[in-house]
Amino acid sequence: MTDTQKIFWLIAIAAFGWLVYLLSPVLPPFLMAALLAYLFNPVVDKLQTKGVTRTLSVALVFFLLTILLILVLLLLVPQIENQLHYLIRKLPEYIDVIQNKFLPWLAAYLGVTDIEIDSNLLKQWFTDNWAQAGGFAKTVLSSLSKSGLAVVAWVGSVVLVPVVGFYLLRDWNQIIARIREMVPRNIEPVFTKLTHDSDEVLGAFIRGQLLVMLALGIIYSIGLSLIGLKLAILIGMLAGLVSFVPYLGFIIGILAATIAILLQTQQAIDVLYVLGVFTVGQFIESVVLTPALVGERIGLHPVAVIFAVLAGGQLFGFIGVLLALPVAAVLMVILRHVHEDYMNSAVYKNE
Repeated sequence: MTDTQKIFWLIAIAAFGWLVYLLSPVLPPFLMAALLAYLFNPVVDKLQTKGVTRTLSVALVFFLLTILLILVLLLLVPQIENQLHYLIRKLPEYIDVIQNKFLPWLAAYLGVTDIEIDSNLLKQWFTDNWAQAGGFAKTVLSSLSKSGLAVVAWVGSVVLVPVVGFYLLRDWNQIIARIREMVPRNIEPVFTKLTHDSDEVLGAFIRGQLLVMLALGIIYSIGLSLIGLKLAILIGMLAGLVSFVPYLGFIIGILAATIAILLQTQQAIDVLYVLGVFTVGQFIESVVLTPALVGERIGLHPVAVIFAVLAGGQLFGFIGVLLALPVAAVLMVILRHVHEDYMNSAVYKNE
């Protein structure tokens, strides 16, 4: 590549980045649609191999997704909302338990006498504010109704994602082929190899890890429900949601469930049941879920995963946390390619 070509590509990349920055307010629905197309393209391809047309395959996939979304809204969301209401309603009682039982025990254990909280102030705050929480749907609709433009924008985004996703998924293979045709022929083999390896890593991570998170959320929720925890679904799904970071869901789940069960029953033996639930869940994840759904294709060390999540959160907030691991996986592919080139270079072989 000549110096002129390098300058051209740098200018093109900078212009593209500036364009993305200018269009950032309207990009989220299109990015969500592209993510849907990427996630379910293998399913559509497999249906095509069975003799189903591409358009009908895409329609079947979106029909099943719609049914799944309706089931989640009808079954899961009300349960989580009910448990949130239960938690808020019980908080004053839990504060009393902490104040009258746990803090005296902790003070005696530590040999101090000044551990206390202003329970009256906390209870008053929760009493004044818990009723304002309302239902999730009611809160969202209330906030949207304050601005007609916000309602239009929100409805437009909700409608736009499936519509754009349908057309992207239908034409996904053609779009990828056109992009590959635009790549200069002298770098096309390297570009194809990198994109293929990145697709394997991202596919393994995104599709596999989402299934692992869902499965763990279900396992934890069922297990905690069986031991009688009132906040089982809320804590179980939270633990499953953050399990994309190694052991984070396990740790957060145990801590949250232990505190909840102690406040609910005040029986130390119940902590053993909580430990049993999360130990079984962690065992199933390590032995069954991760090997079957994710495999070893990602190859990110747990320390690298934790660093990537923390760095993404520090630099770009919540969006950075969501994008940290996919970006780290792609960077790993690029670094692996650079490492292979170096190992085969004359510099390494001293030629």
